[in-house]
Amino acid sequence: MEDVRWEIPEISEKARSFAADLRIPLPLAQVLVNRKIPDVAAAHKFLHGTAADAFDPFLFKDMAPAVARIERAVAEREKILIFGDYDADGILSTVMLHKALTALGGIADYFIPERLKDGYGIKDEHLEVVRARGARLVISVDCGIRAGSFAAKAAAEGIDFIVTDHHRPDAVIPQALAVLDPVVDASGYPERGLAGVGVVYKLIQALFDRAGKSRSLRHYLKLVAIGTISDIAPLLGENRLFVKQGLKEIEEASLLAAKERQENRKESSPPGLNSLLDVCGLAGRKVGEGDVGFRIGPRINAAGRMGETELAVRLFFSDSIEETREIARRLDELNGERQKTEETIFRQAEEKVRSRRLDERYRILILGSEAWHRGIVGIVASRLKDAFNRPVILFSYEDGKAFGSGRSISEYSLIDCLEACRGSLLAFGGHTYAVGCTLKRDDLPAFKRAANADAEARITDDLLRRRQRIDAEVALPDIDRTFLGVHALLAPFGVGNPRPVFAAKAVEIAAGPQVLKSKHLKMWLRSGDRTFEAVAWDHADWAPLLPKGGRVDIAFTLLFSTYNGESRLQLSLEGIRP
Repeated sequence: MEDVRWEIPEISEKARSFAADLRIPLPLAQVLVNRKIPDVAAAHKFLHGTAADAFDPFLFKDMAPAVARIERAVAEREKILIFGDYDADGILSTVMLHKALTALGGIADYFIPERLKDGYGIKDEHLEVVRARGARLVISVDCGIRAGSFAAKAAAEGIDFIVTDHHRPDAVIPQALAVLDPVVDASGYPERGLAGVGVVYKLIQALFDRAGKSRSLRHYLKLVAIGTISDIAPLLGENRLFVKQGLKEIEEASLLAAKERQENRKESSPPGLNSLLDVCGLAGRKVGEGDVGFRIGPRINAAGRMGETELAVRLFFSDSIEETREIARRLDELNGERQKTEETIFRQAEEKVRSRRLDERYRILILGSEAWHRGIVGIVASRLKDAFNRPVILFSYEDGKAFGSGRSISEYSLIDCLEACRGSLLAFGGHTYAVGCTLKRDDLPAFKRAANADAEARITDDLLRRRQRIDAEVALPDIDRTFLGVHALLAPFGVGNPRPVFAAKAVEIAAGPQVLKSKHLKMWLRSGDRTFEAVAWDHADWAPLLPKGGRVDIAFTLLFSTYNGESRLQLSLEGIRP
């Protein structure tokens, strides 16, 4: 019940056109307009598109030379070294490309640096790894776009380098044999929002199309979906198509595995993902984007965050059910350890902010500690960003250096902030809303001054005010089977396509509220002849303000909860006002 500005758009003429042409409810047509869908054809593709509607991979300017070089390496039995990254996106990109090259008859090897020892990205010293592995072709995945020095030194030794990445480049693009990065202005590719797994998928698509193996592509979409969601890539355009299909593939594989187990048959699909689904409690059921983002992805990421990246890779390479089950259990343990460490850091950081009233003094929060785990500060930064509604960068201090990870609000580009502070940094990279950086600890005061100056100049008081963005107003009785059917077509939800928030006015509190687990509220709301179950998560403090029989305006999303095998609709309350 804070002072939150509700922003409800007027129904636009474009929304009325969409509703008439697509035969969909008007509030949902307004959602499409809010997602900046340009026309009816694009709206139809948004609702009904499939992975088959994706762009030609050869629109990448450097795709042809990349494919030609890989085909030569496969034909001549050269060893190909895949250089990956230690997060879920990088791990799954590595797995995908290794499996694809092997399926084409190639000899593939991989190397993923350890987060806590090696840090992010390809460095000059990694040439020793290439020499030791006997590779003459190196392909980066989810990294490499800032490896200009490595590219030059590799070329001097006759080693070819292909970059596949999705991060922002430095001022100079690496002089590699091929650069596949949609963020590079000259890439030629129209979809700039791909995650690392998405770029690797396009490379595999190009290779398989030429090799007559296109039918096998759909199996890779399971990992594309997990990597894209885990990397918090925008679920628009091709990402949306890939994730939508990938989630279906995950569900089908899970249901098939459950059936095969019931019938005591050997599982027909590789056991790694199924073992992970088991430990997440998702086996044999529908898997949504939330399950990937909050259950599957964190367990893969936990391996890299806790310094055991190889475990996650082995999970997807092993053909042994016993081994994959043991690895999945270990990943679950690591995730539990990560959660405990995260909670400790969050409480310490939150106490620093509140006790020093830093949120009242600064528009960006910058904190650090020797005791904070390098692999976990990014998650905590995200939680603090939500708690204080401003960008956050947290640092872990070690050996005279500060290793930082930052998260930002939607109105402020954190990578632009680091660009403005690059004079204080040893290395940095990332996206608009998520970044990483390294600097000498002695340079931290200068970095703070520069970052605070940038935030002061670009973040206004109005941007720091909390907003409740609402997609459209709707009357609760209008939420019928047709409405819910079209609403389902808007999924998957995520960055760029958040779960729609609706407003309903003057609804009656028919029963409740009940306090659940000392922190949630459950109540029943009535409008016209319809009564809906509603839940306010983490808002038990609202209870005294919601008397039975009172009337309120509500902001809410639509969720389905499952209990004893039955699925029922719930209103998930995002805001309430008298």
